Amino acid sequence: VLDLACGTGTMTWLLTDRGYELIGVDGSEEMLAAAMEKSGQVEGIPPIFLHQSMPQLDLYGTVDAAVCSLDGMNYIPAEELPELFHRLHLFIRPEGLLIFDIRAPEFLRALDGDIFVDEKEDVLCLWRADFDEELSAIVYGMDIFSRVGRLWERGSEEHIEYAHEPQALKQLLEAAGFTDVQLRRDCPQGDAGRMFIVATRNEE
Repeated sequence: VLDLACGTGTMTWLLTDRGYELIGVDGSEEMLAAAMEKSGQVEGIPPIFLHQSMPQLDLYGTVDAAVCSLDGMNYIPAEELPELFHRLHLFIRPEGLLIFDIRAPEFLRALDGDIFVDEKEDVLCLWRADFDEELSAIVYGMDIFSRVGRLWERGSEEHIEYAHEPQALKQLLEAAGFTDVQLRRDCPQGDAGRMFIVATRNEE
């Protein structure tokens, strides 16, 4: 099973613990380093971790299925999706599954102007969500304050999640050769704007 945008490997190791053989792919070296530190915590064949961007996916062979969780697909600009789906079709075996979740466009638009706070003993994170209509994306501006001794150090990050229309995703998947594309809202956090897309790689 391919875990696309695996991050720190939480899903990768959960599936490994259930007996699947995993390949984890992510574009962040820091995330992959954290994922590899979790080795030895579960039974099963250790995952293979690859440092690759999603649109440049290049595996050594085929997989039985691919998953992409926790909004991973929302981080891909719309213009890069056709190449990504083409590569997934190339590396998923015939009749294999592609399963991923997204935050629905209406959910992302509803976040416009919201401010969030996440506070722990040594870290304070503040971020604001602004929807950019030109990008069709929600832009999170984040300020992170970390305790360093008696002082606090400030860092900043920007994250962008693109609003992908479900029907447009279905059309792109079908154009890439996937069939039986299902758009599912009866899923965990379905009432919180999350939906799942399940597609089958055709037999050709």
